[in-house]
Amino acid sequence: MTTTTETASARTPEHRSSGERVLPPLQIGPITVDTPVVLAPMAGVTNRAFRTLCREAGASTGHDPGLYVAEMVTSRALVERNVEALRIVTFGPEETPRSAQVYGVDPATVGAAVRIIAGEGRADHVDLNFGCPVPKVTRKGGGGALPWKRQLFTDIVREAVRAAAPHGVPVTVKMRKGIDEEHLTYLEAGQIAEREGAAAVALHARTVAQHYSGEAEWESIARLKEAVTTIPVLGNGDIWSADDAVRMVRETGADGVVVGRGCQGRPWLFADLAAAFHGETVRVQPTLREVAETIYRHGELMIDYFDGDEGKGMRDLRKHMAWYLKGYAVGGEARHALAMVSTRAELRERLDALGDAPYPGEAAEGQRGRAGSPKTPHLPYGWLDSRELDAEWEARLREAELSVSGG
Repeated sequence: MTTTTETASARTPEHRSSGERVLPPLQIGPITVDTPVVLAPMAGVTNRAFRTLCREAGASTGHDPGLYVAEMVTSRALVERNVEALRIVTFGPEETPRSAQVYGVDPATVGAAVRIIAGEGRADHVDLNFGCPVPKVTRKGGGGALPWKRQLFTDIVREAVRAAAPHGVPVTVKMRKGIDEEHLTYLEAGQIAEREGAAAVALHARTVAQHYSGEAEWESIARLKEAVTTIPVLGNGDIWSADDAVRMVRETGADGVVVGRGCQGRPWLFADLAAAFHGETVRVQPTLREVAETIYRHGELMIDYFDGDEGKGMRDLRKHMAWYLKGYAVGGEARHALAMVSTRAELRERLDALGDAPYPGEAAEGQRGRAGSPKTPHLPYGWLDSRELDAEWEARLREAELSVSGG
């Protein structure tokens, strides 16, 4: 049986196009990314196992793969040397460049965390999270809520860049449009990040209030590109296919794309993306058997990621099953059994029982997971009253640093 990535590699030569590449390589500080595609950090998803599958898929086209960012890690957890936090910023020997994302609300703590990552050679690139819409983050003034406090945002970016600079590690910023349509911050934040030495900015073209609902407003990416002129601007939001990615950069002028939910259960999307950005027409359309082999490899990589703990690896794999099987003719009983798998042997047996079926076309494509509905942002009391912080708020934010990792 062939794996999905092997299939992508095998199909590429006979489907090659002579078309020109869509974008030049992406330059992030000293790092050149030949395929201007970034895997967005997603809590509980983009660990080393999943990043390996995505990277292998991208490389299967014969092109250098893109940039694959680890799960978000909190600055406090890193400074405290939390075991899980350190696991998150541990990369495989084949991962290059290594990319980590840091979240925090206190400039000194963020700076200290970046100093650990850069100074100890744990990653080659650090991304700062200013886009998370999750209530446990925004109610602390973090994620997508933070750029509203312009000086705090400035101080965090400045401290991170200063901490990373002596080690030649570029720092980038990922953000949303703002808290809601009445409290937009992305243009100002992009220009601040540019001024403070960030190597690139990425925009998820939704507000915190939108969460993942509705449609991403790609026009805002174009406006950010007009406002930020000396560093790359990357677009994020509603990229479900390689054709979406190409359309985004053509409509917005973005220098590259960031792909999140669109690759859940579809690591082979990075083969499509690499091909598309290099002007080729290859698209991976795996059979059910090929998907099953990818799931099994994912399971093996998960066990390795958790240091041989088979039970933990299988439990973490379960969330991916519905994403992988989207659109395929797999009955509810079989889906349930895979969602409850607890050993490698069970995984092998249940995958073998699926049999085979051709690629189901559009049924397997499009949006992954639940988009949900707009939500009232959870913010600290009085957060919107002023764009600035007073001394009391600064002290409260230092106490608000989350100790958890992974989002």
